[in-house]
Amino acid sequence: MDDYTVHVVDDEEVVRKSLAFLLAMSGFTVRIHESATGFLAAAPTIRNSCLITDLRMPDMSGVELLRRLKSADLRIPSIVITGHGDVPMAVEAMKAGALDFIEKPFEDEQLIEAVKRAAAQLTETPDDLADTLVIQSRLNDLSDRERQVLSGVVAGLANKSIAYDLNISPRTVEVHRANVMAKMKAKSLPELVRMALSIKLDLD
Repeated sequence: MDDYTVHVVDDEEVVRKSLAFLLAMSGFTVRIHESATGFLAAAPTIRNSCLITDLRMPDMSGVELLRRLKSADLRIPSIVITGHGDVPMAVEAMKAGALDFIEKPFEDEQLIEAVKRAAAQLTETPDDLADTLVIQSRLNDLSDRERQVLSGVVAGLANKSIAYDLNISPRTVEVHRANVMAKMKAKSLPELVRMALSIKLDLD
């Protein structure tokens, strides 16, 4: 675990210290940053690292930080944490390049596993052709209605909005959404969005 560093960006000192303590006790090398601006300034010199950033910060949002890293072609596997999570925000974070989107309060193990997944990206090619073909084959198993619901979910629409657009009940959307998660073998919304991004599903 000592061959990469986990960078924590959060404007609240108590959160920074608590995350750093948890990660250090789990064997990770940790660096903390009190602002997104400060991290962005240091980012070009950072190597072999992953990032945990808060979503809402006074100087710059976590999503904006990821967008700037992406535009600077700085590829740092990133996890966004938030106490104000919602579907559209999760989708924006994933589009900006987040690997995971975790809502507070979360279990320690959930964050540790997310960091391990992020670290794995340092040695793997995330858009591996074989993975893309597997995801595409799962997509092909979806019914037309399930595809429509998937597009709505990944576009950040709430169940009620999807129901209105498709002229079906919100309960029916929930059933289709559960079927989509099962057929795509997605354990979470971020994972589903990541799959859609990897096969260039139209998200706009």
